[in-house]
Amino acid sequence: MNPSVKSALTRFRIAAYVVGVGLLVLVLVAMPLKYIGDTPELSAVVSPIHGFLYMVYLAVTLDLALRLRWSVRKIIGVMLAGTVPFLSFVIEHRVHRQVLDQLESRNEVHASA
Repeated sequence: MNPSVKSALTRFRIAAYVVGVGLLVLVLVAMPLKYIGDTPELSAVVSPIHGFLYMVYLAVTLDLALRLRWSVRKIIGVMLAGTVPFLSFVIEHRVHRQVLDQLESRNEVHASA
């Protein structure tokens, strides 16, 4: 596997998990406490952190996408996965498998040539 693609994939996987967990904390803990529990302090801390981490996720996703020459549609879809609770985990798993399959098929083509 190309080392630069491997490291980009690792960064993407970490970012997807971090953003996914942050979004779950925001949606399942901080927002209910803000609107139901009338304690907005946690939301005031978690919201900007999640926003920053989501921006990192976008940059990392774009880096991986450019290295693998994804279509614009796929790039946007993967980027939007960070905005839906639990979806970033599903998409991370799919992207990981697809990238490994894509790189494996490239290696098979080069090995047979």
